[in-house]
Amino acid sequence: MRVLVTGGCGFIGSNFVRHLLETYPDYEIVNLDALTYAGNLANLQDVADSPRYTFVHGRIEDTQTVENIVSQGVDAIVNFAAESHVDRSILDASAFLTTNVMGTQNLLDAARRHKIGRFLQVSTDEVYGELGPEGYFTETTPLAPRSPYSASKTAADHLVLAAFSTFGLPVLITRCCNNYGPWHFPEKLIPLMILNAMRDKPLPVYGNGRNVRDWIYVLDHCRAIDRVLHAGRVGEVYNVGSRCERENIEVVREILAILGKPESLIAYVEDRLGHDKRYAIDPHKIETELGWKPIFQFPEALRSTVRWYQEHTAWWQEILSGEYQNYYETLYGNRKSAQA
Repeated sequence: MRVLVTGGCGFIGSNFVRHLLETYPDYEIVNLDALTYAGNLANLQDVADSPRYTFVHGRIEDTQTVENIVSQGVDAIVNFAAESHVDRSILDASAFLTTNVMGTQNLLDAARRHKIGRFLQVSTDEVYGELGPEGYFTETTPLAPRSPYSASKTAADHLVLAAFSTFGLPVLITRCCNNYGPWHFPEKLIPLMILNAMRDKPLPVYGNGRNVRDWIYVLDHCRAIDRVLHAGRVGEVYNVGSRCERENIEVVREILAILGKPESLIAYVEDRLGHDKRYAIDPHKIETELGWKPIFQFPEALRSTVRWYQEHTAWWQEILSGEYQNYYETLYGNRKSAQA
């Protein structure tokens, strides 16, 4: 099988590329990535010389680039490529519309022209909006995005399902909870807190830190995508979660405890605009239909993640310079402090 993975130099995408190469010795992987701020060739340096791996530098919204790849023969497309950070979407939503919406439609058009066998859209639980203190997101939960980022992913999901309804394109969608693990760009909660704590810098926590997220180790997510790609029913959505709810402040305190750092490093800051209070996934469908279940437990996997950042200082030190540092100051430098 020849699989086009878009956004394969990002956090989840790079872990998935490596997973496919290790799991399926006869698969060929083409990785199309624009190498924006969160895409990093170093994430796949260990497989760069594999004869079964090809990297193409380009954007999913570039019609000619996508056509050049797909016309050479592709059996499946797995679309990770996306602008994915809520805070960046609040600052400027334009890139989210271009990549997440127009780019997805461009991939769908190419898949239809060349009769691709499977098109898997990697989405997010954020398309469902905000949960109250009880209940869980299911595949039938109404879509109610509350940020420019999640609105753009919702639009993309609608386009994917429309391609199935209108043209019979064999599509699948996965919607996953919050991921953590190696190669995670440090704008997201867990890697940001790890790196700041390692350097004895303040840990900026939004509001009172009581927002709840469902956490999954990235390799479990990759296993789920693999299972849906190969065995999922076309036209279906599969929620991916690990039933691991944590308040943000709980996660921060666990990281500090692992590193032996004081909780005095926690700095409560003004909350994000429209900050969703709780997400939680019901993974019953993927568990019962496809036999998938997570195998990594949060405490052990979090310790493993912390250890990975301790052992890969060159990787993150390169990132913590230049554009990222400017962004960090824009996001956190002028925020007012908040009481816990």
